[in-house]
Amino acid sequence: MSQIKGISLIITDRPGALHEVTGVIASHGINITFTQQFVIKKDESLVYMELEGVKNFEKLLQDLKKLDIIRVISEQTPFQQVYGKRVIVIGGGAQVAQVALGAITEADRHNIRGEKISVDTIPLVGEKELAEAVRAVGRLHRAAILVLAGSLMGGEITEAVKELRSKGIPIISLSMAGSVPEVADVVITDPVQAGVIAVMAIADTARFDLSRVRGKRF
Repeated sequence: MSQIKGISLIITDRPGALHEVTGVIASHGINITFTQQFVIKKDESLVYMELEGVKNFEKLLQDLKKLDIIRVISEQTPFQQVYGKRVIVIGGGAQVAQVALGAITEADRHNIRGEKISVDTIPLVGEKELAEAVRAVGRLHRAAILVLAGSLMGGEITEAVKELRSKGIPIISLSMAGSVPEVADVVITDPVQAGVIAVMAIADTARFDLSRVRGKRF
């Protein structure tokens, strides 16, 4: 895979502005692998992009600066190099905190060796809210694994878990009531251990293959 370049632009917030930017990038034969945009003030937007296949970065910057919508442009370190892979933890507050404890402790061990693994958490209640959060993991940049930490999950959450697994994101479930444990990759009773296993499953510096324990309970 080609080296990824990060670029941030502050542009005039007007209809078609993003189209102008992507047009210049496309003219260089560059693939946009990630983009985000948000308004920072009334007439300005911040756009961040990660680009693949950049052959002449300086020429790209020169061509972008020719656009009258460009106010500031700068190179950035890609998120993968800064934050790395993401462990996502969703569920009840107490369980989420314990999973995070295990995940952060284990991530620190691997990050010292040069990895980049980050941990994202959100305590939630409600079947609809949890199902929406599970589905949203499939849209999160760099999300590598999901841990569901709660006492009871099923129904629509179970369907969301099936959908997410079909997208290739592995899911660890705590041992809990409901049907979610039946469709998760692995079920782990101890929340701290669940966090540890989640990190080991995605770490390049760990000798652990989640597929070899898929369908088991610990």
